[in-house]
Amino acid sequence: MLEDNVWQKVVMASDNSIRDAFLVLNNERLGIALITDSGGILKGTVTDGDIRRGLLKGLTLESKLTEVLNSNPILADKNFNRRDVFNIMSKYKISQVPIVDKDMKLLGLHLMEEKVFPSTRANTVVIMAGGRGTRLLPFTEATPKPMLLVSGKPILENIIVQARNQGFKNFILAINYLGNIIEEYFGDGSFLDVNIKYVKETTPLGTAGALALLNPAPQDDLVVLNGDVISDINYADLLDFHLQNQAAGTMAVQPFEWVNPYGIVQTEELEIIDFHEKPTIKFLINAGIYALSPMSLNLIKNSAPLQMPDLFIEIRKEGGKTIVYPVHEKWIDVGSKESLSEAMQFFDKT
Repeated sequence: MLEDNVWQKVVMASDNSIRDAFLVLNNERLGIALITDSGGILKGTVTDGDIRRGLLKGLTLESKLTEVLNSNPILADKNFNRRDVFNIMSKYKISQVPIVDKDMKLLGLHLMEEKVFPSTRANTVVIMAGGRGTRLLPFTEATPKPMLLVSGKPILENIIVQARNQGFKNFILAINYLGNIIEEYFGDGSFLDVNIKYVKETTPLGTAGALALLNPAPQDDLVVLNGDVISDINYADLLDFHLQNQAAGTMAVQPFEWVNPYGIVQTEELEIIDFHEKPTIKFLINAGIYALSPMSLNLIKNSAPLQMPDLFIEIRKEGGKTIVYPVHEKWIDVGSKESLSEAMQFFDKT
């Protein structure tokens, strides 16, 4: 059982917003928020997965917690011993179990230790770092885009350090344009306390084609990142979400809104039946962050260019499950001079 001053930090009221819960989950890293009434009676729990499923249904970060609340969580009686709790966690494949008395008063929280101290992940992180970055010329004329400096360090180093701090140790960098600069800088990764290997594209292979070059192919599910995408996303949470949903391919997606600058005229034949003045269109965009099963790599042909969305189509054709992982964290695609400036501000604040 966690000490009172630890679990009480994740206790919230049901009239809080999803944004409030997101901040608690992100800051405390216990993987759960405990929702109680004014008398300390447990009303339910909220996890990262609950929030992402809610966002996918159209909720916003300003929606009330009651919209995503799990009102029937797995619980532990105050008299349960550690073995009882471990058996519950193993049976239901969960890492957090609230403790209550017979009246549902919240008394504490049992937690797997690895949730407090992130465990080392054997899974490989593959980073696509071979792009030319033509929109960032002249900055990328003699420097590969992932090596552009933000806060005094290459974008790629910031990404690797972020993943390392989340428990990942094994990295493969797919390089092409000015790849020697990347390889000379990072070497085997020992100066960052990680293991780095390389695959070299002789010709550009797209956002997925280089995965066919992995030799030996990973035996565990892997995380794949575009080397020019910066985000607050926790890659370990993404991987857990992917595994829990038994997916072959998981794509992080970013909600996006576009305001049509024109009024829309709706017709049937020649008759006008409705007007929509400058409607806002909401959709999801590919965030360039993925989790993939080993099976999905078998669908990639050697030396053939392949984009990641096309790989997801192939996975579906073969009967594999493909899902989305909604991103509510800060996300920047460093593809322009404006977004590069935004990335610099992002790291200055972290």
